[in-house]
Amino acid sequence: MNVTHLECAACGSRHEARRLHNLCRECGKPLLVRYDLGRAARSLTKESLKERAADLWRYREVLPVEEAANVVSLGEGWTPLVRASRLGARLGMTALYVKDESQNPTQSFKARGMTTAVSMAKELGVKKLAVPSAGNAAGALAAYAARAGMEAHIFMPKDTPRANIIECEQTGAHVTLIDGLITDCGAEVARRKEAEGWFDVSTLKEPYRVEGKKTLGYEVAEQLDWELPDVIIYPTGGGTGLIGMWKAFDEMEQMSWIDSKRPRMVTVQAAGCAPIVRAFEGNQRFAEEFPNAATTASGLRVPKAIGDFLILDALRASHGTAVSVTDEELIAATREIGAAEGIFVAPEGAACLPALKKLLASGEVNADERVVIFNTGAGVKYLESFS
Repeated sequence: MNVTHLECAACGSRHEARRLHNLCRECGKPLLVRYDLGRAARSLTKESLKERAADLWRYREVLPVEEAANVVSLGEGWTPLVRASRLGARLGMTALYVKDESQNPTQSFKARGMTTAVSMAKELGVKKLAVPSAGNAAGALAAYAARAGMEAHIFMPKDTPRANIIECEQTGAHVTLIDGLITDCGAEVARRKEAEGWFDVSTLKEPYRVEGKKTLGYEVAEQLDWELPDVIIYPTGGGTGLIGMWKAFDEMEQMSWIDSKRPRMVTVQAAGCAPIVRAFEGNQRFAEEFPNAATTASGLRVPKAIGDFLILDALRASHGTAVSVTDEELIAATREIGAAEGIFVAPEGAACLPALKKLLASGEVNADERVVIFNTGAGVKYLESFS
């Protein structure tokens, strides 16, 4: 389509676009897709969007797939941006919104990343895909790989929510449970992928999942009539969604859709696994691995994120912050959000509410600001968390 090249997010090294890549060959950091945005903007306009399908492929000029026949889709994207009036009123807020990603196929925001990753894998001739996952990414890969007629090889911690494991098995994936964390699952994929002929679609270890996730930023802008919110509160494990949105805002500004004003980006992590919070508070560019990571919000149990520096850069550039909350706080918030707005949020999404309360109490967020919190998945997948 309009892809010009891939660029290392750390050293800037340029990589050819139409070839399979994982990490930068120079420094081993994530690669990002770059576009000819001037060309993209000729057909991708605010007016043209009014006539397009209500899915994330409406932004196809700034997505990487070249041939439409290679798009592997289940109707993902264009999820509701719910005005949380009752919940907001309880907090004294006038403009609180929930971006509800549980409405995606496979019931989480991971569908966004996997539709683009699997579509590009198909376009580049891949037959076998592998991923380490705490749950929802596995379910999404299994579904999209099945849709594409590819093999999916999935490695999950043994204590992954049972719903995720069953979901993968019932959509034809090869599932291996590991006695350890997602980092241990990733090490197993890395050890076996060459011999097995797998292409690794781990978070930010290939360049295309972030392209699907960035459509969160495009959608929020479009749904708010091209005026970005004051604050975005985002539950962060690997952080691809936050990184993707930050990239989307830059692309939209280059296409003259928005100005240079940005939301303050807020990372939320569980107290039992908060490497980004620690690094932010310590004024570090990179986050050290979090020891003995533990939280019922399995998607937040990422002790070491390869995109840590990109998350931290976005927080600081936006004058945002990083907040940790306890498991007790986020589980209680699930019921509070559900009872107020009728949305059964995942524990990760629920974590945004106690974080917001802390920011209101500290004065870092004002009650009259427009705030968007992200529910990244469906609470029904985490029944063990509520037992």
